Amino acid sequence: MRHILIFNILLLSSCQYFQPKEETSEPVIARVGDKTLMASDLFGLIPANLTSSDSSIFVEKFVLDWVKKQLMIAKAEEAIDFNEARIQQRVLDYQYALMVHELEKKHIDANLDEDVSEQEISEYYEQKAENFVLRQNLAKCIYFKIPAKAPNIWRFRRQLRDYPKDTTQIWEYANEHAVKAFVEDSVWVKFDEVLLETPLKDVNDKVAFLKANSSIEASDEDYIYFLKIFEYKLVGEIAPLEFIKDNVADIIINKRKITLKKELEKKIYEEAEQTNAFEIYRN
Repeated sequence: MRHILIFNILLLSSCQYFQPKEETSEPVIARVGDKTLMASDLFGLIPANLTSSDSSIFVEKFVLDWVKKQLMIAKAEEAIDFNEARIQQRVLDYQYALMVHELEKKHIDANLDEDVSEQEISEYYEQKAENFVLRQNLAKCIYFKIPAKAPNIWRFRRQLRDYPKDTTQIWEYANEHAVKAFVEDSVWVKFDEVLLETPLKDVNDKVAFLKANSSIEASDEDYIYFLKIFEYKLVGEIAPLEFIKDNVADIIINKRKITLKKELEKKIYEEAEQTNAFEIYRN
C-alpha cells in the first residue's frame, strides 16, 4: 500500500503545483539526513503511457533508489575524507566530456561514410594480417545429424563418401531425414560449435583431430552424426578474410570516426585562432 500512498501524494501535490507559491505547502516524499526529496522532483519523470498501478510502482522504485543513493553518499562522506574541490573538478570534467561527446556524435552522424569497399577491406587485411590471429579452430565442412532408424543410411553414407558427386541425392535425403544439417561447404565455421551436439564434443586435442580426420562418423543411441571436413585453420594461424570481413569493415569505420573527431577539433581550433577567440599568455 505504500506505493499507492506515495502516488496519491503526488497526485494531490500536482494539483497544488500550478497554484501560486504562497498558497502551496509542497509535500516531502522522503528524507535522508538533511536531504529531502520533494514531490516536484518527480514531475516529468513518470512515463505518460503507464497505468495508475504501474505509475505508483515506478514512483516507489524511484523513491527507494533515491533513498539508497543518499544513504551511500552519506556513508561515503562519513567514512572518507574527500577533497571537495577535486570532486567538483571531476564532476565538471565529466560534464564537459559528455558535452563534447554529443558534439562529436552530431558531427560524425552528419559526415560518416559507412560504405566500405571490398578493396579497402582487402588492403587493410593485408597490411594488418598479424592482428587477426585465430583464438579458435575453424573449418569448412558439411555436417548431418540423422536418426539411427532412418531408412537406407548405408546409401547416404556411400553417397557422402563420394561427395561432391551426386550432391542432389545427398541434399534430398538430408532434407527428408536429417534432424540437423549444415551444407555450406564454402563457409568458415567455428569447429567447436560444429561438434557441440555430437559425441565428439569432448575430444581433447581438436588440432590433432582435425589433422587426422577428413570424414568422420559418430553415433549415440538415437542418432548417427556425419561430418566431412574440406579445409581447416588452427588456433594461432591468421584468420581467413572471409571469416573476419565484417570485423575488418567495423575497424575501418571506427578509424573514420576517429579521423572525423580529430578533424572537428582541428577545425574548431583554427576557426577560433582566426577570430582571436582565445589567448595563450606566456612569460
